[in-house]
Amino acid sequence: MKNTVNSPIYKSIELFILFFIFPVLIASSIVVYAKFILGGVGVFYVSILLLWDKQWRTPKISMSIQRSFWIRIISLSILFLGIGIGILWIYDSSQLFKVVKTKPILWIQILFLYSFLSVLPQELIYRKFFYLRYENLFQNKSFLFCLNVLCFSLCHLFLKSFWVLLITIIGGILFTYTYEKTRSVLWTSIEHAIYGNLIFTVGLGTMLAFPS
Repeated sequence: MKNTVNSPIYKSIELFILFFIFPVLIASSIVVYAKFILGGVGVFYVSILLLWDKQWRTPKISMSIQRSFWIRIISLSILFLGIGIGILWIYDSSQLFKVVKTKPILWIQILFLYSFLSVLPQELIYRKFFYLRYENLFQNKSFLFCLNVLCFSLCHLFLKSFWVLLITIIGGILFTYTYEKTRSVLWTSIEHAIYGNLIFTVGLGTMLAFPS
């Protein structure tokens, strides 16, 4: 059984079903309860395989990598903050920091819930699980990188927004780069949470389905 589940053919079919078929079906017009069933089955299946694999050890991250990580995070956060403010200033300045100013408790709740109930599961599935299961299927590591970014963007297809797909492609590039450098779900989750919460804080959260 274990040899079958770990065979290249099985893994290839599994990848296609989990990361292409499921996101397309969830984004389709099928009834809502069927979408929840698909999502639940996918998460349960991935969880079982992750627990079964038991390869949770993260290599030690050098101080130079940590330092470059924080320099990049701070620089990009400032850049994204400026872009977000600019976009809202031009198109709808009333939304600038609206939730922070009008619903500070909701803002704090979302920062916490998003980080632990959205970011962490996504990074476990799309970085940890994806690389543990499928990295050895592809000799071309550039192709693997691009495939991971594409799959990460597709999981947001249900939001049916071009801008969401564009943002998640950019985010996927950053998060996958960090994961390949660190092999750490913790570091990719920190980066993911910072950028996502920044978007919500500025006032662009509605496009990513944040409550407003």
